[in-house]
Amino acid sequence: MIVQSIRAELLSIPELASWPEMVSIIERPVLEGTIPCWEHPVLACRAVGGEERQALPGAVAIFCLLYSIHLVDDLLDSDPKGLHHIYGEGRVANYALALQAAASATIERASLAGEVRAAIHERLAQAALSTAHGQNLDLEENRGEADYWRVVEAKTPPLFSAALEIGALLGGAPEAVARSLNQLGFLLGKTIQVSDDLRDAFEKPAAPDWLRQQSSLPIIYSMTASHPDRERFCELLSCIDDPSSLEEAQEILVRSGAVSFCAYHMLELHRAATELIRQIPLVDAEPLNTLVGQYVGPLRRLLQSIGVEDLEPLLP
Repeated sequence: MIVQSIRAELLSIPELASWPEMVSIIERPVLEGTIPCWEHPVLACRAVGGEERQALPGAVAIFCLLYSIHLVDDLLDSDPKGLHHIYGEGRVANYALALQAAASATIERASLAGEVRAAIHERLAQAALSTAHGQNLDLEENRGEADYWRVVEAKTPPLFSAALEIGALLGGAPEAVARSLNQLGFLLGKTIQVSDDLRDAFEKPAAPDWLRQQSSLPIIYSMTASHPDRERFCELLSCIDDPSSLEEAQEILVRSGAVSFCAYHMLELHRAATELIRQIPLVDAEPLNTLVGQYVGPLRRLLQSIGVEDLEPLLP
């Protein structure tokens, strides 16, 4: 597994290897399911004709950046599952800084041509800056779907764009191909955000999205679209910690069309991503088609689990 190579590379950095809390974070169990973001550089590298070993520095850097983002995001969201409840807010903020520094250190230690190293450093810095800006926008009061997409585009896609572009650069792809994979990552990041919103909206007990309603597309839809249950849905938001209120609100998400609305956006993004892959001159498109296609199956299962029976109008 690539994650084992990533951990070995990080724990070869003396500061991290001698830091028990960081070792614990680096070695946290990885959830099974969709392809994790740190594998995206490997898939992009293979797609342009490179090998997994060439992509390892990029995979390590994306692993570090992703974990640092999650640590900060949990702090900003006051996530009850966040590590700040174990280590404290100040220490977790410091861990996030250390991980971002480790991402850059990994690229600096790798045997890379100067122009490739410089380009990767620039991509990582831009991804971190854009994500931080997006996280800050997410703390502001949003007023509806337009603001939602403005925040999402700033917050989520930059990491995925960087992951695919860096993998392409490490595989020796021309700049034009690398930039096309950056755009593919943008589409993928938006897909992932909507997918996460849908999943979180149906968690029990209520996920943090229910307390920050303007950050969730299905909740925004049910709050603002014209449907018979709109007023009742808004009333339920004030007592969403009550299990019966949460269950009723989740039922309204289905009846109001919010779930179908999110599924529509995911499938449009999927179609755009598939078409983009077709247009890019790749050595092997299969890894990227697999990556993009992995979200259709979980979406189908989610819709079935919440009682959406007529799937054909929604899914390919």
